[in-house]
Amino acid sequence: MTPLVLGVGACLAGWIALYALLCYTNGSCGYEWNCRLVTLFHGILAVCITAYIGYIDGPWPFTYPGTKNTPLQISAMVVSLGYFIFDMAWCVYFRTEGLVMLAHHTMSILGILLTLWLGESGIESCAVLFGSEITNPLLQTRWFLKHSGRYNSLLGEVVDVLFVLLFVFMRIFVGGAMLYCELISPRPKFIIKCGGVAMYALSWVFMVDIGRFAYRKSQLKYQRWMKRHRMAEVNGQDVKRE
Repeated sequence: MTPLVLGVGACLAGWIALYALLCYTNGSCGYEWNCRLVTLFHGILAVCITAYIGYIDGPWPFTYPGTKNTPLQISAMVVSLGYFIFDMAWCVYFRTEGLVMLAHHTMSILGILLTLWLGESGIESCAVLFGSEITNPLLQTRWFLKHSGRYNSLLGEVVDVLFVLLFVFMRIFVGGAMLYCELISPRPKFIIKCGGVAMYALSWVFMVDIGRFAYRKSQLKYQRWMKRHRMAEVNGQDVKRE
């Protein structure tokens, strides 16, 4: 267990050092901008490592849940655990996130700690990391566009649509299938299954928020379209009168 503690400490120090370096070289952009750069980097790194674990290194999480942790799985979880501890502390200190995001970080930290302590179900944790982080680059891109004044553009529309579609597919449909395989398998421990249910329930909480956002945005676009349509009709009538 001591090497794991040292590994988590080293990764936490690494994420802090990366954030400090960004603040030093890119200080004009602000603390949150640089923290989100760290988040973006972690998201890309986590997706690449866990994709390799799931698709190449194995085992396949849908058919072999509850298996012993491999060294690569442990490394991926240690790296992400260090990041989640860093980001959780940052969010609490700067008070930038709500209870739902803090709950997500808390459950991620506890889930990884439990998996490392048990020495099994690492493949499920890596699969959850992959599904959770694959939408992260789009989420951060959306924030960067918004705070650089380029969100109300075609690129902003594309990012929003891709984020919603990818979230629904990965977190709801693929995540639901993963949870079903976890629950029917006799190998994973009961507490791991409870953690899977909790993470999937949290995905639905996020899904409700995303659904509200999509509804508000579609309503706004419809109102703008109706306004343009009415203006076109009025202009057309004015031309006929002339």
